[in-house]
Amino acid sequence: MFENVLKGKTAVVTGSNSGIGLGIARELAAAGADVVLNSFTNDEADHKLAADMASEFGVDVRYIQADMSKADECRALIEKAGSCDILVNNAGIQHVAPIPEFPVDKWDAIIAINMSSAFHCTAAALPEMQKKGWGRVINIASAHGLTASPYKSAYVAAKHGVVGLTKVTALEEAGKGITCNAICPGYVLTPIVEKQIPDQMKTHNMSREDVIKNVMLARQPSGEFATVEQMGGTAVFLASDAAAQITGTTISVDGGWTAL
Repeated sequence: MFENVLKGKTAVVTGSNSGIGLGIARELAAAGADVVLNSFTNDEADHKLAADMASEFGVDVRYIQADMSKADECRALIEKAGSCDILVNNAGIQHVAPIPEFPVDKWDAIIAINMSSAFHCTAAALPEMQKKGWGRVINIASAHGLTASPYKSAYVAAKHGVVGLTKVTALEEAGKGITCNAICPGYVLTPIVEKQIPDQMKTHNMSREDVIKNVMLARQPSGEFATVEQMGGTAVFLASDAAAQITGTTISVDGGWTAL
């Protein structure tokens, strides 16, 4: 359905050398978009990832290093990309601790990477989108952008902020051919989550199946992880002309979590 629907467009995806960001980048490339991958590292493996994706999908794929905790590097990423029709603000980190014990440096880093980077990248990308009269800003928020969990104060605050930024961006750009929406994932089966399962099995003395069902997915009524491909498919839809009148909203891909 979405084959070549994004041909001629360039997508910049922050935090995209693994996990949800990589899954989204791959689906955008499969839909015909040229892609700029990004993370804070600058390894040979990062550039090989871009080259392999370009070969697989027959589109231009580049890797640009930028530290999303730094405002100037966020803005430089958009400048170095040269073109940005579709911006996916995905970069994020996590830390868990009670509020009185939450390290200040962790709070600052989570707010910077999970929320402020979305502002800086969007601010840098919008002028070009305005000149073209077309653009898509897709913010990767979270179920925690709509609800909360204990011990995740910085993450929840940042993701709520991303949802708010999404609404403001949509209102400011309404009628200009530019949309802004947020995808709110629940638990997604990424390599990082997969690595957590054995530790959870030991901690709770449970089988893999019981840990997934009763611990990790306890708040996800479907009882199933979302996939990175589903995140990517949602992003492709939001970038397509079919979603031209969808703006300023959140799309939950959370197995019913926020319906509770």
